Amino acid sequence: MFLPWFFVSIMSVFHSCSGENGLLRAYSNGDIIIGGLFPLHSKTNRTTTPGPLSCSAYDFQNFLRSQVMIYAIREINQLKVLPNFTIGYDIYDTCGDVSLAIRATLELLRNQSDPQCCLLPAKDQSALPEPKVKVVIGERYSEVSIAVARIVALSSVAQISYASTSEQLSKKLKFPTFLRTISSDEHQTKAIAELVRQFNWKSVAIVGSDDEYGKYGSDRLEYNFQNMKICIEFIEILPGYFSHNSSESHKCLTDLLDKIINSSAEAIILFTKTSNVELIMKAAITHRLNRTWIASDTWSTSSGISAMQGIKLAGQVFGFISKRNEVPGFKDYVISMGNGSSNTILQDYLNHHNQDGSKQCLPSSCLANYIDQDESYNIYLAVQVIVDGLRRLLKCDNQKCERSANFTAFELLMAVKKANFTVNTTHIFFDANGDPSIGYDIVYWSMNNSTDIKTIGEYWPNGGIKIPHYLVKKMGNVNVTVYNCSKTCEPGQELRLQHKGCCRECAPCASGEFSPGNGTKCERCGEGQYSSPKKNECWNKSDEFLGWTDPFIIFLCVLGVSGIIISIVFAILFLIYHSTPIVKAVGGYLCFLELFSLLACFCLTFSFVGIPTNLSCMVGLPLFGMVFSLCISCILANLLQILVGFSFDLRIGSWMKKLNQPVAVVTIVSGIQLILCVLWLYYCPPFLHKQMFEKTILYQCNKGCTGYFIAMLTYNAFLALICFLFAFKGKQLPDLYKNASLITTSMLLFLIVWILFIPIYINLIGKYKIAIESAAILISSYSILGFHLAPKCYIMVFRKEINNENAITEYIRKHYEQRGMAVVKS
Repeated sequence: MFLPWFFVSIMSVFHSCSGENGLLRAYSNGDIIIGGLFPLHSKTNRTTTPGPLSCSAYDFQNFLRSQVMIYAIREINQLKVLPNFTIGYDIYDTCGDVSLAIRATLELLRNQSDPQCCLLPAKDQSALPEPKVKVVIGERYSEVSIAVARIVALSSVAQISYASTSEQLSKKLKFPTFLRTISSDEHQTKAIAELVRQFNWKSVAIVGSDDEYGKYGSDRLEYNFQNMKICIEFIEILPGYFSHNSSESHKCLTDLLDKIINSSAEAIILFTKTSNVELIMKAAITHRLNRTWIASDTWSTSSGISAMQGIKLAGQVFGFISKRNEVPGFKDYVISMGNGSSNTILQDYLNHHNQDGSKQCLPSSCLANYIDQDESYNIYLAVQVIVDGLRRLLKCDNQKCERSANFTAFELLMAVKKANFTVNTTHIFFDANGDPSIGYDIVYWSMNNSTDIKTIGEYWPNGGIKIPHYLVKKMGNVNVTVYNCSKTCEPGQELRLQHKGCCRECAPCASGEFSPGNGTKCERCGEGQYSSPKKNECWNKSDEFLGWTDPFIIFLCVLGVSGIIISIVFAILFLIYHSTPIVKAVGGYLCFLELFSLLACFCLTFSFVGIPTNLSCMVGLPLFGMVFSLCISCILANLLQILVGFSFDLRIGSWMKKLNQPVAVVTIVSGIQLILCVLWLYYCPPFLHKQMFEKTILYQCNKGCTGYFIAMLTYNAFLALICFLFAFKGKQLPDLYKNASLITTSMLLFLIVWILFIPIYINLIGKYKIAIESAAILISSYSILGFHLAPKCYIMVFRKEINNENAITEYIRKHYEQRGMAVVKS
């Protein structure tokens, strides 16, 4: 408590600012003006309805912090650190409100050589007017500092905050002129997470707020705890109206209390502003929650909260605060400030805040107790940083400064950024983000008759957390019943979080996972494994491929071997009767190319058996495409020979005779397919693909590029269609050996097989997919072997009487005699 007359004397340096802005202001003239933004009041009358704002509830600590700035500047002037220059100040009360802070900032940036000049330039101005205030200290809250930082950046005015810790302010693309003498929340949230791990707590709850400080801090805490595998029972983001006295805020507080009461979290982290914490802790006292709380730097040393009646009933409190130090001589300054002066603002305060005379205390034993050693010291550091930059910029020594005070805010900003010095054992410098490398003190609220906030450890960004082991053992006992998370689980089970809270229960491992039991975490089986029925171990998956013992493969192999034998026998017969008319009718030497192609196709059957390899995949379909196109090109050349031999139309005969070049036809037609397949094998060849199923591994060939595969089949189908059309046209010719009719049948069968193959192949899954390819190749090969070549061998062996030139001549004579008689009759 304090005497009303003494508080009046302290506030005497403040007065209402001139004009109609309605802001509480303290001003002292000087050659160089330093601006200040402090939340001297903690509340406003803000509602959802637009209207003028007013402030209420004086904050003693924040008022004293503003006095630190005044004291530090007075000390600099008295010591003549800047010879020939005096430093003045222009301090505004923001009430912790963004709108009021913006209004105060615009006042600070006004060009004070021309008070009527607007902040924004006129149309004929190329730059903003240079403000009288070259640097601003403040604001306290991150949300307010973010708004201020966007405005002061327009004039390149440096802003040095003593308490705003939001990580967002480290983003120099957004806030290029922002600096601070307190560490970023990035380090504070890491420190909190390290404290939780140090005490071996397994579950926490996080309470943040819907502002830049609380929201981003909560997000960072969540990220850190997830990486540490620490359970977060719930995260509650308090709305902006939480600290207002309304039905919505009361409901929000009730809901939060229900969550805390029903929670099994071992620690509750309150990462929000002091006004929110006050309401929560009052309710915690009322409900005797007796929990473990972790305080962020906004309230970890709050004298208002720690002095609450019955605070011990809320539970134990750990907290983090920026490394603390005492401002040299400030306590004596506060004690000697009272001079009995008064002003209109203080009189208004006295009219609305009558003090109980029985609770008054002497100034020296009362107001000085509100002095903190963290934010106050950070403000002191901020003044020292500014003076260090000014000495460098003005080129000062102990006797004089070489430069005048006619410098820009941007020049001072660049000079301040280069700060690198030590003040009372505190080494201060700024990194590229404008952040200092200052650690945290870890505090603990020792609650007996009164609350004593003790430092029990420290945290450094690059050094980690340091707390004596005996304190960890003594203070780490939590005040909450935690469900047993070490229960024994059966093999194939693990401890998992329940659908609600951080309690754990035994749950079966998922498919493809295993656990030996005793609560061991379920682990994934290897790529080639699956979990046993009891999920207590992993079994190797079985390999699935077309084996030699498969009945369907045996059947295909029999057909392949039979085709090879028949092809060899046919080749021998064609070789024996190579000079006979029937061999010449089937193409002469071309028939040996056909048989060679068919022999290769039959041999391909065996490349589909067994575990595929990259080589066997490359041999399969590409080789079939090449050799089968060679076979069809021989048939096409043979058909051209037949058509030219029996064509008596002079116009048609001339161009067909030009095409009747068997070697050229075979080379060109098969060469196109050869080029296509070589490109396929070069750019994206087929390869071995392992397809994983639940209990098996399917080995099969991937086509590489489906486009080349389709192009190969389409080209062979096109050749077969051409042969079919030529053969169909040749059915009317006097062909003793029925070449054209038989080729028509074989080509038609080939087309039908591959038309049916495509949809079956696309929809089939499993090891028999590759067997369908082999079956299609075999049927295509047998269609030519059986319908085109087999009848010729039959004639060579069993119908030798028609295998001579006389028989052919006689057949042709009778054919045309019959046609002639038919013409005469018609």
